[in-house]
Amino acid sequence: MFSKALLYSGFIAAVQAVNFTVKSSGGNATSPYAYGLMFEDINNCGDGGVYAELVQNRAFQGNPIFPKSTVYWHPVGSTTLSLSNDTKPLSSALTSSLQVTGGNNSIVGMYNDGFWGFPAVAAWEYKGSFWVKGDLNGNLSVTLQGNYSSDVYAKASVHVTSGADSWTQYNYTFQPTHDALAANNTLHFTWNAACANGPLNFNLLSLFPPTYKNRENGNRVDLMDAMDGLKPSFFRAPGGNNVEGLQPPYWWNWTDTLGPLEDRAGFPGTWGYENTDGLGLIEYMLWASDLGMEPLLAVWSGLWLNGTSLTLEELQPYVQSALDELEFLMGDANTLWGAKREALGYGPFDIKFVEVGNEDSLSKGGESYRAYRFKAFYEAISAKYPDITIISSFYDVDEKTGTPTYNASGDFHEYAIPLQMSSQFGYFDNYTSEHPILIGEYAVIEYDTFNKSGPEWYAGAPRALYPFWYGSVAEAIFLLGAERNSDKIIGSSYAPSFQNYNRWEWIPDLIQYDAFPNNTVLSTSYYMIKLLSNTRITENLPTTEATFGPAYWVAGRSDVTGSHIIKAAVYNSTGNVPFDVNFEGVGAYADGKLTYLTAPMNASSTIGNNVVKTTTENVRANAQGGFSFSLPEYSVAVFEVTAENCGKGYHYGSKSSRHGWKGWKNWGKGSVRNWNQWGQGWW
Repeated sequence: MFSKALLYSGFIAAVQAVNFTVKSSGGNATSPYAYGLMFEDINNCGDGGVYAELVQNRAFQGNPIFPKSTVYWHPVGSTTLSLSNDTKPLSSALTSSLQVTGGNNSIVGMYNDGFWGFPAVAAWEYKGSFWVKGDLNGNLSVTLQGNYSSDVYAKASVHVTSGADSWTQYNYTFQPTHDALAANNTLHFTWNAACANGPLNFNLLSLFPPTYKNRENGNRVDLMDAMDGLKPSFFRAPGGNNVEGLQPPYWWNWTDTLGPLEDRAGFPGTWGYENTDGLGLIEYMLWASDLGMEPLLAVWSGLWLNGTSLTLEELQPYVQSALDELEFLMGDANTLWGAKREALGYGPFDIKFVEVGNEDSLSKGGESYRAYRFKAFYEAISAKYPDITIISSFYDVDEKTGTPTYNASGDFHEYAIPLQMSSQFGYFDNYTSEHPILIGEYAVIEYDTFNKSGPEWYAGAPRALYPFWYGSVAEAIFLLGAERNSDKIIGSSYAPSFQNYNRWEWIPDLIQYDAFPNNTVLSTSYYMIKLLSNTRITENLPTTEATFGPAYWVAGRSDVTGSHIIKAAVYNSTGNVPFDVNFEGVGAYADGKLTYLTAPMNASSTIGNNVVKTTTENVRANAQGGFSFSLPEYSVAVFEVTAENCGKGYHYGSKSSRHGWKGWKNWGKGSVRNWNQWGQGWW
């Protein structure tokens, strides 16, 4: 741990009372500030992330970058396993399979490690399937059992009558008889050697626990519940680097992610492993729908991470691919691609935002992006879909480089140290709404140390393993500064969202997990975002106080709940900070609710140890309608006076069940913006 004295090269702010009045007019009428989700490492170890698949290397996918193999599969007894590339594969997409040859034992088979284990939960019914080719006539046993013990948690018997030259799919279900106390379990497939004539080939061996909202090929319930707790407004998909490609000819081709799993070949992901594409374009749209999020679609922009850019002529098929993707998502059954979507059983999806690429200023891509790549996509998409807001993949708020042209918006990414981010409360104050900003990625990623003004960018640079509290409070200051400028900003999303304890490529991350659901950890930054996101301001209001630090705040009201609201953070103070607040329009003896978060300054949440403490207090106004409360150092708070409790003041609407934010149809289009032109699907 660092002491406070070691953390800061600046001074610790002395406590002084905060005394202000929130005006009833003169603010910016806006939509609720959009707290969103962005998944940098979208598949998170192939599958084994938010995607609920439990079998690792289920379909033996690969390529010259990440070669096909039988890794994570092991023989039972003297069985022999090998990778088969026969002349009759399961499909043109899945061309390799696992060949299993019997040995000297009477029992033949193999087992899988899973994504560093399998959970066994007695309350869950698991659904499994596999494809087999070869001469087998008998019962195949599938068991979920302890890796280092004889415990058998679940078992199914599947009668197989497969042919030597044809593939057949079999399905099974089972339910554990008792819980496993850890995930160190494996999945076994075994049969009697006498029932088989020669080797057998297997492919697409899959096992799913219950999924969120019972979606077939769906997502983990615990991780989706955690995301839903943030009440996210938008979903930037299919991620950041995930939308790109490592090198030619590989890129995230949305057409390869559609249809049955046996038709999805996968591609080399950008984070060091093969993507199965089990999570495809439709799955992303359903994911957004299930959590009430606005899909913010990213399209590939013609840049590979190895620095290769397409020429303008070479780019044209990929511009057309983006148009086809939008037609697939939004077109009716009379369009070519809309008909293909309808054939898969889905109606149209609503897309209001499209981002062209990801961080195209990197990988030597900035020059070609400014010169022609962004322009090619912008002109083609806006000509056909004039109401879509198109977002440039990089943006300098200081307008030195990367300024979007046309009526485009820009994506701003900020990775910082606490000292840096805690000083950015006013970062957007002098910006205008001409090109609304998406804060597509932000996070505090390192601790403060002497003589450091920002994070270090070199191989092996120091990183925080998990978010830590004073870094989360610094992020809150940055977010409050953005929220009070919400007429200029589309929204913000922490990145990345997930970290598997067993394998990760970037730290820190918002949520940590492994195969055992009891090990899921919601970080300090998670709870900070949850508090700010769950109470929405729809109209920012000015205050009489103009001096910020060590306390920072944004004030306003909600035309959805009728509430008057203050969001605040206290950072690097010498003690508790007293607040004296009046809301114009809130009368005497009104009741307010104060909720604030605290934690030890350097602390991070770990398995079984949530360091964030939530304190709730009821605060009653005095005879003049003033509220008094105090916030401790390193705290994040929301103070709310609901419509029912605002005394003799005004009421601004009534409560509703609106879940999230749905964007503005004309945002960024034309010189006049109608900020009250709500999208569809709010309620």
